Amino acid sequence: MMRATACFVGGWLLLGAAGPARGDQLDQLGRIAGAVKTAKDLRELHVTDEEEQKLGAAVSERIRTRYGVVQDAAVHRYVALVGGALAQASTRPALPWTFIVLDTDGVNAFAAPGGFVHITRGTLALIQDEAELAGVLGHEIVHVTEKHTIRSIQKSKSVQMGASETLSSSFGLLERAVTATYDNIVEKGFGRGEENESDEKGIELANRIGYAPAGLGGFLTRLKDRNKGSQEKRGLFASHPEMDARLDNIKKEIAAKKMASTATLADRYRKFITYTPTPITEIATVAAGSAGLTGGEAKAEPKEEAPKKKSRFGISRMLPTGGGEKQQAQVTGSGSARGVDPEKDARGGGNPNPVPVKVAAADIAAFKQEGGLK
Repeated sequence: MMRATACFVGGWLLLGAAGPARGDQLDQLGRIAGAVKTAKDLRELHVTDEEEQKLGAAVSERIRTRYGVVQDAAVHRYVALVGGALAQASTRPALPWTFIVLDTDGVNAFAAPGGFVHITRGTLALIQDEAELAGVLGHEIVHVTEKHTIRSIQKSKSVQMGASETLSSSFGLLERAVTATYDNIVEKGFGRGEENESDEKGIELANRIGYAPAGLGGFLTRLKDRNKGSQEKRGLFASHPEMDARLDNIKKEIAAKKMASTATLADRYRKFITYTPTPITEIATVAAGSAGLTGGEAKAEPKEEAPKKKSRFGISRMLPTGGGEKQQAQVTGSGSARGVDPEKDARGGGNPNPVPVKVAAADIAAFKQEGGLK
């Protein structure tokens, strides 16, 4: 009779035979091995803080390539000061937080893993005071602190991993994770639960350091009014809960937790942000799938490979240094084109390079003191 020993290695049950196995026993072992292989292939992705930042940097590069970056150091410094003050009071203050202003008229914001927060020039134009900016940035910061994107890609079938794979060691796994993360952030958006959590914890974060918690609701109300003529959900509408229910929930949360901070700092906001909003019907857009860069040429989305390929994803075709087939960006003068979302598909600027600004803890402290924040 065969004696077998069993042990757990890395969470997986391994069987070792102590003697010769007959044909039926070999068949049984084969079935077990097959089941274990399937279980390994479906193993949940575990992401360290270092891997999360690596993933976020790659995703941020793709977002910057898609929309371009406003090349204004003063604007970036101001947004970084507001964002830095919020990040300090968040549950993950030690992350190397990065705040990026995207060069597009579309109204949107995107949070990539590892502390990369993006806000569009169009959003800054629609915002009217610093409390509203804090509400939007606080919402995006919570997406990062609560690891909403990480949880989403852990559930993604395209990011199934083998027993020996980690995000750091496997280029194939990293490229699949980058694509899944980008699609979740830019194309699909988060679910109702994640958005409500980011609203609730985001306004609480803003209130904690002295900003009026109604700032986010004020911005969203203005966004709702701006889009009232739309026949379909667009931009922030496409990926967020129903707006009326969302606004009502924000009001209830403020009342229930007795949030009473009052700083709005409209004058300081207007000192640094002078953009004017573009009506939704006048936003220049690009065909869905185009990169949207100024200059006429845009990279197409990756084409699906033949079935013999293991993966259809490739970082070389997603990031600026890669190849990829090119197509002419189809630019329209109006966001009303059928099948085009004038917020998400808004035309972007031509410079994807980040704008480095240095914001130290002492700078944030002085900024808060100047604004009467906590």
